[in-house]
Amino acid sequence: MKEKTRKVKLLKPFDVDEISIEIDRYFPNAYIVDLPLDSLPDHVWQSIFERKWKSSRHLWDRKLFVIGNKLRLVTTPDDFGEKLDWIEQVMQETNRGVEEHDLAAEMEEEVKMEQELKKQKLWEMKATVEGMKDTLRRKYT
Repeated sequence: MKEKTRKVKLLKPFDVDEISIEIDRYFPNAYIVDLPLDSLPDHVWQSIFERKWKSSRHLWDRKLFVIGNKLRLVTTPDDFGEKLDWIEQVMQETNRGVEEHDLAAEMEEEVKMEQELKKQKLWEMKATVEGMKDTLRRKYT
């Protein structure tokens, strides 16, 4: 069975003084904020995360990137608290997406196992039939 995708959250609590906040050189009035994650996200989590935040209606003044075990927010300082709430929401949606992904993978694995079991039973039945035919050949030919 495949290993389940690990859920990822913001590391809490964290030392605010350790958080990197720098001016973005490319976007006017924007800042780069690196928030710590509780673990290193795998490619499945990152893919779901990317899809979730990009489907958000809040793209015009913020961007999110996973860099190692950090979440990089590039944004203006306006409504910063709401943006942090939005990040939490995107991460919750991502973790729900991970659950759905794992459930779908589990169901796919079960279907494959059932198909293999059916194949095995079919082969066993064919072998039994051949054995019976061999007995008939020996006895009546």
